[in-house]
Amino acid sequence: MRDFSARHPKLAKLAAEVGRFGSVGAVAYVVQLGATNLLWGAGMGPLSGQVVGTLCSIAVAFVGNRFWTFGDRARTGYGRETLLFLVMNGVGLAIQLACQGFSVHVLGLDGVLAQNVAGNVVGVGIGTLFRFFAYRTWVFPERSEAVAEGAAREPIA
Repeated sequence: MRDFSARHPKLAKLAAEVGRFGSVGAVAYVVQLGATNLLWGAGMGPLSGQVVGTLCSIAVAFVGNRFWTFGDRARTGYGRETLLFLVMNGVGLAIQLACQGFSVHVLGLDGVLAQNVAGNVVGVGIGTLFRFFAYRTWVFPERSEAVAEGAAREPIA
């Protein structure tokens, strides 16, 4: 395995990022799943409960991804990173809601199990693929890309 890592350092770095991203995502997912189901149990509607639960998980994900998953990447400014992170999570949330909305409003599957499968399995799965690509590409760019674009550097915390 060490030979493979030595011969393919970019792939090894990608694998490490995927592992960290997955760990952060797992914690954020537990927060999202718990908050969403708690809100649904309290009587909140399926889509609004999904939104609030996802917003809770976004806060957890930002901290974990900024300081751990992509902690070795360029710091392009807290405000810029936060704004882009929120925009990309807005797109990810739209993907989740589209999956859940399709299930509820088109297929007529509005039970708790159907809501969880549509929003918290299918929607989160597709949204996660988008988020990983977006974070790596736009939110937390490689140092050389950030320097080439003339981005301001912020010290790594």
